[in-house]
Amino acid sequence: MAGLIDKVKDFVAEKISDVPKPEASIQDVDTKAVGLDGMLFNAKVDVKNPYSHSLPICEISYAVKSAGRVILSGNMPDPGSLPGNETTRLEVPMKVPHSILVNLIRDIGADWDIDYEVDLGLTIDLPIIGNFTIPLSTKGEYKLPTLADMLT
Repeated sequence: MAGLIDKVKDFVAEKISDVPKPEASIQDVDTKAVGLDGMLFNAKVDVKNPYSHSLPICEISYAVKSAGRVILSGNMPDPGSLPGNETTRLEVPMKVPHSILVNLIRDIGADWDIDYEVDLGLTIDLPIIGNFTIPLSTKGEYKLPTLADMLT
């Protein structure tokens, strides 16, 4: 009996591995706004849905790191769904408080920029399979304006 169950598990695992899955990539991370309460970064994520029907997105989780430490983490619950047979651009807003930015500015050094890494987890509800998370990551640097930039 145990041998039969193992064969069924192997069969199902093989069939599920051949099922097409959504694909995603981070296209850009930029500054959307600077306000009194912090700086709003925006990650632009393109997600391709290979199915003819829409797929619900359960959540998008994110973590922003700089200088080897997490400076911001959070999630967007229920951001909507992905239309069938389309590539959809999702925008993930991430607000970094000024208090954290001030600490980062102390660590800037001579290059006058903030190196960052953004990790995203896009959790999608796939029929039969269940929740499926697509891990995404990108690195970059945010160039701070100099005094000369502000005067021109």
